[in-house]
Amino acid sequence: MQFFFEVLIGGLLSGVLYSLVALGFVLIYKASGVFNFAQGAMVFFAALTFVGFQEVLPGWLGLEPGSAVVFWLAFVLALASMVVLGLLTERVVLRPLVNQPHITLFMATIGLTFLVEGIAQGIWGANVRGLDLGIVDEPIEWLMDRSGILVSKFDLFAAAAAGVLVTSLALFFQYTRIGRALRAVADDHQAALSIGIPLQHIWGIVWGVAGFVALVAGMIWGARNGVQFALTFTALKALPVLILGGFTSVPGAIVGGLIIGASEKLAEVYIGPMVGGGIESWFPYMLALAFLLVRPEGLFGERHIDRV
Repeated sequence: MQFFFEVLIGGLLSGVLYSLVALGFVLIYKASGVFNFAQGAMVFFAALTFVGFQEVLPGWLGLEPGSAVVFWLAFVLALASMVVLGLLTERVVLRPLVNQPHITLFMATIGLTFLVEGIAQGIWGANVRGLDLGIVDEPIEWLMDRSGILVSKFDLFAAAAAGVLVTSLALFFQYTRIGRALRAVADDHQAALSIGIPLQHIWGIVWGVAGFVALVAGMIWGARNGVQFALTFTALKALPVLILGGFTSVPGAIVGGLIIGASEKLAEVYIGPMVGGGIESWFPYMLALAFLLVRPEGLFGERHIDRV
């Protein structure tokens, strides 16, 4: 039972990080109906930009490498870069394609993926880099002494940071004026325009927030796995989360991430040995496929009924 709880807690903590990546998809899809396939590339761009600024700022400003000043300056500059990237994406890619078929917008984000990846590696290089957030990846001693359960300090910190961000954004879009405008835009673009909601302004805000989410996700995943091209594939792990939670629901992204994180870890430990192991990478997709047969709109998604 102790081992079961260790696996379950580890899976839930990973699930919060999946929720963070999925949140970027949800925000953009709610506002514009666009499935932003480039979200994974934005995560990679954000992490690489942050590490790149950490490397060059000491030489530019004469600061001590690894200091807190360098860290926060790099964070601010990387955040500004992501906001600019989000706003440019909305202005250059999304706005000219308003009222075009969804497949056109989807293909545009696929092209944007390769463009963002190329720009990131062209500016900062393609070498794998480490990212240090100052959190040691070791078990929490007091929890291990009292219960014998091993929980990583880094996993707990990362999950707490991701959880606070996801909850804050959920509350912001639920109870603020911008959030109400976002929900109106998501329901009906033409109706939102008719009551004076600036559609393009809302889209710009959402893409800017998605850039911020990508930065936080990139820093956490980069600190765990290293800043490398493979970060772009973290977006693929968000797909089962979106299918379970619903493409338009922020709470759904949270619940879906927890379900995917816990199920993949438990499946790897308890089902993996029966089939030769290595099922953690594909089990979430099988779970999502089975879920599509039962509730295709997701746990918290809106059910659409087309009358003919």
